[in-house]
Amino acid sequence: MPQLNDFTGVWALSRTITQADGPEGRFTGQAVFTPEGAGLRYHEAGQLVLDGETAMQAERDYLWSAEGDQIVVRFDDGRDFHRFTPAAPAAAHWCDPDDYRVTYDFSHWPDWSSEWRVTGPRKDYVMISRYSRA
Repeated sequence: MPQLNDFTGVWALSRTITQADGPEGRFTGQAVFTPEGAGLRYHEAGQLVLDGETAMQAERDYLWSAEGDQIVVRFDDGRDFHRFTPAAPAAAHWCDPDDYRVTYDFSHWPDWSSEWRVTGPRKDYVMISRYSRA
């Protein structure tokens, strides 16, 4: 199982977004983990295409750190997002009124993926992100 520092570097990133009532989406870009403080800064950037709409540039940042055997993921402003253990890689985040649940898959490391299932009165989608060393 990977440890926090194993993520350091550049990753090719592809993502699919399947919405219950909305356009399908695809994201293609890169994710870069760089050392910052006692952890890593995650930065992704690329192109997001929603069916029937104009392509757009998209990016996001998170802060990853280690606490014991857990990897803690925070928003770039330091607020808690979720935490997981690489050996049991599932987590949840409540963003009232929507429920976010993620499962990471490290079984083909260094290729890995995350699957988010988001449900609530405003959202209903599955987002699968696939990472491989660039």
